[in-house]
Amino acid sequence: MRAGAVAAGTTLMMLLMSSPALALTRDDGDDPGPGLSVLETLGLYVALPIVLFLVIAGLVMVLDKSKKQA
Repeated sequence: MRAGAVAAGTTLMMLLMSSPALALTRDDGDDPGPGLSVLETLGLYVALPIVLFLVIAGLVMVLDKSKKQA
């Protein structure tokens, strides 16, 4: 119980004492480029992984060499 309280207190103090991430300050060589639209984001992070999964699963099923015993 004491160790949990110390860990929680230490974490809380580190969060309160830390400075902001300075996300608005650009680093040297930082060139983020244009943002993605909603459709591009959904296609890249939702549709593409699903399609890749289906292609890999289909290849595994088609190229399966084992014979099914009935």
